[in-house]
Amino acid sequence: MLCIVLMIGLFPIQTEAAPAWPDNITIQAEGGIVIDAETGTILYGKNIHTAYYPASITKILTALIVIEHSDLDEMVTFSHNAVYNVEAGSSSAGLDEGDVLSVRDCLYALLLKSANEAGNALAEHVAGSIENFTDMMNAKAASLGCQDSHFANPSGLNNPNHYTSAYDMALIGRAALSNDTFMEIDSTLYYDLPPTRNNKEGLRIYPGHKMIKKNMPEYYSGALGGKTGYTSLAGNTLVTFARRDGMTLVAVVLNGHSTHYSDTKAMLNFGFKNFISVSAADFDTEFASVENDMTIAGLSPTGLSGLELDPSMKITVPKGSVFSSVTSGLSYDLTSKDPAGSIAKVQYYWDDRNIGFTYVTVKAMSPEQIMLPASVPSLAESSGHQEEANFLAEGSGQVVEGQEADQNTGIRSLTDERKVNSSETLAEGQEDSGEKQAGTISSSSFSKWLSELPGSVWVISGSIVAAIVIIGCGIYFILYFRGIKEEERMDQHERQAGQIQPTGIPFDQFDILVKQRRFEAEQRRIRRMQTRSDRSRRAFHHNFPMS
Repeated sequence: MLCIVLMIGLFPIQTEAAPAWPDNITIQAEGGIVIDAETGTILYGKNIHTAYYPASITKILTALIVIEHSDLDEMVTFSHNAVYNVEAGSSSAGLDEGDVLSVRDCLYALLLKSANEAGNALAEHVAGSIENFTDMMNAKAASLGCQDSHFANPSGLNNPNHYTSAYDMALIGRAALSNDTFMEIDSTLYYDLPPTRNNKEGLRIYPGHKMIKKNMPEYYSGALGGKTGYTSLAGNTLVTFARRDGMTLVAVVLNGHSTHYSDTKAMLNFGFKNFISVSAADFDTEFASVENDMTIAGLSPTGLSGLELDPSMKITVPKGSVFSSVTSGLSYDLTSKDPAGSIAKVQYYWDDRNIGFTYVTVKAMSPEQIMLPASVPSLAESSGHQEEANFLAEGSGQVVEGQEADQNTGIRSLTDERKVNSSETLAEGQEDSGEKQAGTISSSSFSKWLSELPGSVWVISGSIVAAIVIIGCGIYFILYFRGIKEEERMDQHERQAGQIQPTGIPFDQFDILVKQRRFEAEQRRIRRMQTRSDRSRRAFHHNFPMS
């Protein structure tokens, strides 16, 4: 059962062309993007990989690193450099050299008040210096998948080496959104800083992001938080998190022109209006509903209890679409970061657009629960398309993971191949033995015979010998590279054996199920081709009727 489901992913799912992705939106900013925070799907983007100055939305990354590398109750002492190494007139919480605040207090000042001195002080506290902290910033950005960014300070002040893209900021925002501590601070509507040198009574601070304030005209229902930014070079920048109807979006605006709030609202409205997040397990009949495959393979229905798609993982699709517009592919490239019990990852696409993934997971399953097919019929015996089956069978017969079905019809296990090779070797040995038992020619007679041969025979013989040598070298290299491929196939099978080990399924049973699944996939492909051929023929006769 397990193997049949897993092998589905080795063959791309053939569907009709997907409907057009919604695009009924425009924004005024130079760069912008909105993504589904849960799936990472890009719903809309404009210049998403173009580098722009980020300004204070940089502080999202700064806060995330500080939270990951310090305790909120640790105390931070503000140095002279932290307070005065900022641009005149830039955002500040009125903190001064010698002030001592907790990491928690500094984070609130950083995210709500956008205090640049708080960013510097936190950087020095975590990394010892601003320079060391920027190294951490760039490393963290790279670990999140950012490729268009470089950060030179923790606050986002003007620097020619400090830049990012809309896509990279969406990745950073998505990571921050998943951090509970960050969101608790970022979504706060006010916070009271303790007394300091310049604020003897303390200071109440409020968020600069107007979309979370109900008394502001920019308020947006469902807005969770985010970060504002502005410098003379960056223009208006804005990152916003919003949730409606179980769907959470991240919107980013770069190089805006006082339209950062209207652009953000336009992207959020576009996302919520046109898209929906659904569990792939509820719709994916190829992977989650395998009753037909089970029946064909002669498997017990109890086998279904051992396999499932992770129901918590979602994909993002246009509203009103059908799941047949989605294609998928299976990957065995799992890491230690993937959930325990996962066998493979199913990646989903809308055309070439990545719309999310889920995991194939396995439960406890005994071999007694699995009923195997008695035999696997050949393609030529049962396809009904003899000519096409014969053509397909002209392949190498080697199964290579990830190739399409029409490239893998001559199915033969590695064990079978080893048996064939052994028998061939044996036959060659028997033939050599037979030659030795035949009558021999005396050395004197043989020499005389050679001397009587004409020159033309020697020329022809030399050519034949040369051809044999060339052919022999070719055969050697073919066998050599075949051996390399054999080792690669063995490695693949070992990896697959390790992946299915938790199920208790013996490897030879796995091989039988692989054959069965490939056979059935090929049958479906042949039927589709025949259907398309018939459809094309009918269309031709309709458009060009016989006179």
